[in-house]
Amino acid sequence: MRPATRLAVLLAGCAVVFPGFAFAQSLSGEPAQQPYGAPLSVDPVATQPGGLAVTDQALAGQEADLVDAPGAEAAIPDDFGRMNLREGTVDGLRTRYDNNRDDASGVRIGTFILKPTLGQSFNHEINKDSGEDDRSYLETGLKGTLTSDWSRHQLTVTGEGIWQKNVSGDAETEPLADVEAELRLDFSEETIGRLRAGYHFEREDSTDPNAIEAATTQSGINQYTLGAGIEHNFGLLRGSARVDFDRYQYGDAEFDSGTTISMDDRNRNAGTVTGRIGYEISPAIIPFLEAAAGKSIYDEQFDRFGYERSSDTYAGRAGVQVDFGEKVNGEIALGYETYRFDDDRLNDLDGFTVDGTLNWSPLRGTNIAYGLSTGIEPSTTAGENGALVYTLNAQTTHELRSNLMARFSNSYTFRNYSGDSLSSDQTVWNTGAGLTWDLNRYLALTGDVSYEKTDQDSSPSSSVTKLGVGLTLRR
Repeated sequence: MRPATRLAVLLAGCAVVFPGFAFAQSLSGEPAQQPYGAPLSVDPVATQPGGLAVTDQALAGQEADLVDAPGAEAAIPDDFGRMNLREGTVDGLRTRYDNNRDDASGVRIGTFILKPTLGQSFNHEINKDSGEDDRSYLETGLKGTLTSDWSRHQLTVTGEGIWQKNVSGDAETEPLADVEAELRLDFSEETIGRLRAGYHFEREDSTDPNAIEAATTQSGINQYTLGAGIEHNFGLLRGSARVDFDRYQYGDAEFDSGTTISMDDRNRNAGTVTGRIGYEISPAIIPFLEAAAGKSIYDEQFDRFGYERSSDTYAGRAGVQVDFGEKVNGEIALGYETYRFDDDRLNDLDGFTVDGTLNWSPLRGTNIAYGLSTGIEPSTTAGENGALVYTLNAQTTHELRSNLMARFSNSYTFRNYSGDSLSSDQTVWNTGAGLTWDLNRYLALTGDVSYEKTDQDSSPSSSVTKLGVGLTLRR
């Protein structure tokens, strides 16, 4: 079967399999219910900051009713007039509080609310034809959210860290660190500014085309991000602009003999400027055009093979943003992107792109998130320019009972190399399922299983199966 055909089949499978059970239930005749846990609108300009889809007239009417009523002074709610709602009580799994639940409320620190989660699990990993041994390992995970409780503006800091220790086997561990902070500035109801900064660390996967063959420990990738943007509502027109900066630093790859190989020639800085203009056909449908230009500059002018990897990027997209309330919202865009290297010996890397997100809550307690993205991945092989990387994923959470949550995930990645490339196309399929059982408001029992399969014509197929059980502590 040709790669394009395989891609089309698997993309269709990802889009259909997981939401099937939820869609069936939504057609079973159940009365319509207001879902909770559905993602908020993706368009912060379409509603007032904080997601309050109310009008000035409605607020004025409520204020008049409250003032005229007996005991009016006590009847006016504390949140009246705030641009941001106060932080609700959640357990880290849901984005909206259910009054019937008794969940961990978080810790108040001044004008902030901290919601930490600590997890400990025992896992077993089965590797087939990947050159690595099976292993059992302990995994400790810490994540949290720190959110401001201000009447105007909002600062949100999210963080996650994963540390692994092998109990048996000597396969490579997979540590992870991810921290991101975003400051939203509510200049007015029509204008919102955003500042963000972040750090991400992960180890390069041994199945990655740029991984070092026979290395026992692949390179660690440090990514630092900075960004600033502004969004403005011009009536029926919606405009936004942003600037993003990324710094990539690669650690050494290690071998059994104790020797290392430096990856410093991959270190680089990348900057991108993006602008978007949209037109509101209705509050629920907004077509848009987007353009981006960027520059990637490597620390070393030439890599270890003598190629100049610095490049310029240009991209354009056209799409539509939809917001049908908390039931369905998202966007989809088609475009074209090109990657032009400074080295004339490297062909331009370009192609059509498709990007989008879709959040769907077919019924109360069920949330489905789809994602589709296209990226350009430069190569480290002599004479190779790189690949277009298409990724489709679907994630579903379903509340089986008030204290029992099921999770399903599925993703498909397709790396498409140019016809004259020495590298062959690669596909990576990953599927997983899990359960979270809330023993009480602070403690939960978790179980997870996942399967990943990698296929590439130039190398044998490999697969990894993981099983794990653990405890999660929330506050």
